[in-house]
Amino acid sequence: MTGPTFLRLDNIHKRFGAVVANAGVTLDVEQGEIHALLGENGAGKSVAMNILAGVLSPSEGRILIRGEPIRLGSPRDAIRHGIGMVHQHFMLVPNLTVAENYILGQGTPARLIRDMGEVHRRIEALSARYGLDVRPDAIVETLTVGQQQRVEILKALYHGVELLILDEPTAVLTPQETERLLVLMRGLVADGKTIVFISHKLDEVMAVSDRISVMRDARVVDTVRAADTTPRELARKMVGRDVLMELPRRPSHEGRVVLAVEGLTCRDEGGLPAVRDVSFEVRAGEIVGVAGVSGNGQTELSLALAGLLPVDAGRVVLDGRDVTGFSPAEMSRLGVANVPEDRHRMGIVLPFTLAENVILQRSGDPAFSRGGLLRRGAITEATAEILRRFRVKPLDPDAVIGSLSGGNQQKLVVGRELARNPGFMLINQLTRGIDIGAMEIVMQEVLKARDAGAAILLVSTELEELFSVADRILVMCGGELIGEVPPERGRIEEIGLMMGGKRLDAIEPAA
Repeated sequence: MTGPTFLRLDNIHKRFGAVVANAGVTLDVEQGEIHALLGENGAGKSVAMNILAGVLSPSEGRILIRGEPIRLGSPRDAIRHGIGMVHQHFMLVPNLTVAENYILGQGTPARLIRDMGEVHRRIEALSARYGLDVRPDAIVETLTVGQQQRVEILKALYHGVELLILDEPTAVLTPQETERLLVLMRGLVADGKTIVFISHKLDEVMAVSDRISVMRDARVVDTVRAADTTPRELARKMVGRDVLMELPRRPSHEGRVVLAVEGLTCRDEGGLPAVRDVSFEVRAGEIVGVAGVSGNGQTELSLALAGLLPVDAGRVVLDGRDVTGFSPAEMSRLGVANVPEDRHRMGIVLPFTLAENVILQRSGDPAFSRGGLLRRGAITEATAEILRRFRVKPLDPDAVIGSLSGGNQQKLVVGRELARNPGFMLINQLTRGIDIGAMEIVMQEVLKARDAGAAILLVSTELEELFSVADRILVMCGGELIGEVPPERGRIEEIGLMMGGKRLDAIEPAA
């Protein structure tokens, strides 16, 4: 231990109606440590941390700081007690400057204008102290994802937090940005801060953590020192069974060209150039990965291929047919399955049940309707099979999908699209928010679809995901294809440089 117990969650319970999210969570965090929190989707990690950050209130239980009980009614209360959280989805106003984001709600307009010079000086001093390279006058929406994350971390430090909660902080970072963040975390602890680190990436957890707590079934089931455990043991504690830590490579058997993208150029939803003259092919029986830092055209490429963004130039050819400009419904009728990047906006309807979400765009399918009437028994049976196959919790077709954790929502979307037996599958962020046990299941199912002859385009910011299932990897930066590499972990530094925009002479040509 590195000091007296700084924080204790004592028998925390949290219920949302009939759903039990936390069932007696007890967790001790020592001052000056990096404490990792692991668990399957729906294990209760984010709920517990949102209670600690003042976003949620517990149904029962206590929070103690240095042995003294505290009450948290809001994130502002948490900040006053030295607790701050950097959420997976950043809480920044994009059209304001960094400094303006930091002082929102902190005083009257006249006082804020008067004090702005001092605000800038404090930000610059903290940025220099921790090597964060944050400019107070920068407009947030002009910053990269990695820069925005540093802005969020510095925002918490600006407000004087002693305990910093990081929720999946490396989810959208390049390998170089990830290593920079891990170095920063060690530096913060050396400066007397305490960090709770939520992550699904066991290699990062092992590299940076002092102690690790594992949650399962809404409780903390074990806490161990990182030096005394292994990734395999942690995975077993998380899911209650042995987990394949790395999928065995299986050779692909490429067939005909299913998707041909020729000189594709399009703009983002705001009308700005996003994809520039992109060309590639995806064949039957192969998975083509697309790597890149979020915000470099992958989103717009996916939306254009799905029929959700207009194409300015170029063509999209599916099975020899020009489908440029086809609507999502037309693409679906042609057998295209789509796992979107933003499941809430484009993949599910939150107030609907699991069964209702399974038949989105397929309510007229003969398997699910007859004579204009829904075949509810068939719908329930098909939904139950997806829930069982992908281990979605709860196993209840009538549960409202908005009540599920993000990872369980993702598993349902992936299962629904795979159940269509598609000829072409477009996937953006396959395992986002999914725990390690479910990752194995989901990746195995995607590989089965490939082996059955599906052509799959997999866009991902997770290099480990691409290394596990892709047959070749295309790298995007600034809306362009920078090059292609084989899915070899030994090329990770090279891929990281390409993700940053560097074109390398040694890049392997496309097959």
